Amino acid sequence: MAGSLGRDPDRTRVTAAELQLVLTKHLAFLRRQNGGVRASLKMRDLSHMDLAGYDLTDADLSGAKLFGTRLTGAQLTGANLYAADLRLANLERSDLRRADLRGACLRGAILSEAVMSDSDLRDGTIMHVRKNGEVALHEFEAIDVHTEMSVATIRAADLSRAKLSNAFVMQTDLTDAILRGAKFIGANLTNSNLTGCDLQGADLRDANLSGAKLNGANLTGAELNATKFANADLVGVIMDEQTRRSANLTGAILARSVGESGLDVPTVLAEHATWVDSHGKKGIRADLSGLDLSGQDLTGANLSAALLHCTVLKGAKLAGAFFAMADLSLADLRDADLTGADLRGAAMERATLSRAKLSGALVGPVQIQSGSGRLWSANLQRARLDGADLSRADLRRAILNQATLVGADLHETRLNDAKLVGADLTDARCTGAVLTGADLNEAKLVGAIGLSPAR
Repeated sequence: MAGSLGRDPDRTRVTAAELQLVLTKHLAFLRRQNGGVRASLKMRDLSHMDLAGYDLTDADLSGAKLFGTRLTGAQLTGANLYAADLRLANLERSDLRRADLRGACLRGAILSEAVMSDSDLRDGTIMHVRKNGEVALHEFEAIDVHTEMSVATIRAADLSRAKLSNAFVMQTDLTDAILRGAKFIGANLTNSNLTGCDLQGADLRDANLSGAKLNGANLTGAELNATKFANADLVGVIMDEQTRRSANLTGAILARSVGESGLDVPTVLAEHATWVDSHGKKGIRADLSGLDLSGQDLTGANLSAALLHCTVLKGAKLAGAFFAMADLSLADLRDADLTGADLRGAAMERATLSRAKLSGALVGPVQIQSGSGRLWSANLQRARLDGADLSRADLRRAILNQATLVGADLHETRLNDAKLVGADLTDARCTGAVLTGADLNEAKLVGAIGLSPAR
């Protein structure tokens, strides 16, 4: 429910001494110790206070003023933040699982890397009784009580299964956010940045994504009935055929076909080969960004240092092709055959290589200046390599932070000195893989075959 609301209720300011007492008793409450009392700071003013790292699990902060409050790394699991004022609050890396955020105002808030799975961000209204006995609606300086997330920063946050029906998230930065199964029914996502978002199974019925940026976003299995995509950038978006058929993509910006681009691919390749051989003095550097080259046969093609940003190469034949130092960021390489391909030093950040064949591929570093010893690593940060065949591939020094390698074949893969921080290797086959010097900090290794328990 939304309404036209009056002035803010009279919120009393929490003193530092009072806050410390409340937090001490709350910690005792969580530990089930004598004298423990659940924190109740409802309708109180905690604006600009430093609550970083505090454990406020199950705390009652309904209607509280948390304007500009520092809550980085705070534990807010199951907390009641109904109609709370969180404008400009810093909630980076906070834990908001199962939190009640209905009607909360998150305008300008920072929620980067926050965990918000199963949280509730739907509309909400709170009532209060004025001194004269009149019952009135609570508001944030004449802002309607919708969950207000405009211009919030939610990069890389986890909102799996969160309820955001009718939530107002216009112009929000949701880059790399995990939104699997999230409910965005009727949400206003106009001009939002959803680059690289995981929206698998999300419910976006009646949502407005006009002008939104969805490059590399995964919409597999998403509900897109009556979703508005006018002027939305869907170049490089990942969709299964059923989802694509159910969506009305009228007015959306999609990957161009070769015919629409007016380019002749053989001519582009020939000009690029001249450009490479002449060290850029002759010919033309290939720019195939945003093109749909699905199923194309480019076996053995030389596309070293070519521009292939957001290019669709789904099912393409690329065995033995040369992509050294090429820009393949956000490219769609699902089911592509890259057997034995040269991808040394390539930029593949957020590329989707699900089920791709990369057996024997060279994805290690490249020396960028002859005799200098300077190496340029291949960048596969946040790349999707689930089910990919990387057996016997060379991924030495490769950057694979936050990459998805679920069920990937890493048999005898060389991963010396590779960066795999936060990577997901669940059920990956790693028998014979060389991981000397690799950084597996915070990596998910459940069910990984061939990795020693120490790793």
